[in-house]
This record gives sequence, C-alpha cells and structure tokens, in this order.
Amino acid sequence: MLVQMVDDHDLALIGNEYSEIVKSCPGRDFSLLTVKVDAWDHDLSPWTAPPVFGKTPFGDGAAQTLSFLLDSVLPRFSSGRTSLYLGGYSLAGLFALWAACNCSLFKGIAAASPSVWFPGFVDYCKSNPPQTGAVYLSLGDKEEKTRNPVMATVGESIKCLYSDLMVSGVPCTLEWNDGNHFRNPDIRMAKGFSWLLDREWV
Repeated sequence: MLVQMVDDHDLALIGNEYSEIVKSCPGRDFSLLTVKVDAWDHDLSPWTAPPVFGKTPFGDGAAQTLSFLLDSVLPRFSSGRTSLYLGGYSLAGLFALWAACNCSLFKGIAAASPSVWFPGFVDYCKSNPPQTGAVYLSLGDKEEKTRNPVMATVGESIKCLYSDLMVSGVPCTLEWNDGNHFRNPDIRMAKGFSWLLDREWV
C-alpha cells in the first residue's frame, strides 16, 4: 500500500499519478491511499519555525498527525501483512522523511521535492536516521534558484541529506527533475513510488 499525505491540489492530480505508477510498474499489485491534510503548515511540520512566505508560522503538528495515521487510519485499510510505503510532495515529503525517523513501520519513503530547507531538519535526520528499507529523493533543478534565502538552501540540503543516508547505510537515490517546485508534482510522485515498488530490497 502506497500512503500519501495530500491537499486539494494533490487530489486533483491523483488519478494521473496513479495511472503513471501503473504504467511504470506493470503487473504490480498495489493500492494508493490518500490522507487529506487540512492545516498543511501545522499538521506536517515537526516543530515550530518562522514563516518563509506570508505571515503564518509553521506549527508542530507532525507528531499528532503521525499518531492519527498509525492509530486511526492505517488499521482501517491495511492488515499486519501489508507492506506500507509513505510518500509526499513538498512539506508532505518532509513529513514522510520525519515519520521514518520516528517509526520503523514504512518499508520505503518517497519524498518528491521535499521541503528539506526546513530549519534544523537535515541535522535532525543525521542524528535520527530514517528507519526504513529505502528512500527516494527528488528535486527540481530550478528549486534552489529563489530569492527566499531559506528556501534557496534546498539544493544543498537535499545533497547533504542524500550523503548522510548513504553513510548511514539506507539505500537511497536522488533524482533531479527539470523545472521549479510547481512543475509536474503528480509525475514526480509517481516516479518516487515506482522506484520503491521496483526495488528488490523493499
């Protein structure tokens, strides 16, 4: 089962994402479970942080969201024998990585264009390596070309994260996509989940 935290924009593209995974992984038996997130900047953030755009700061709701996912959502849709993979785009990708640092339930993580510029996150992962079978990372090649000084660190941050995962022995890959953060999120997510489904070790 592929599990993805989503907002309204993701839901509008989820049919195409599913179709792309089917095309990339012919014959694979899988399901895609989407979990709607309402307060995006609060519910997916591991700790509070100042706003990087607008005036709304980031909250610290990730722990509560993970508990809700593990205790209320997944028991309804999966059995103990179901292999679970968690993924997400942007801040949901950051949440997926953080979740793997705090539980060992997920066999793989797909973090497409994750918000790894989030203050303190790369250091957190270094001290708390993800407990998972494999990690897929991706980023658009223009995402770090922004005037926002915090978000401009995303390229260097994801390269550091990838290096740390390799050192810690977590099988992973880092794929670079054409374009900025908003280009083809459904395709990028499909590529991440497809990579996980195609891996023998997970």
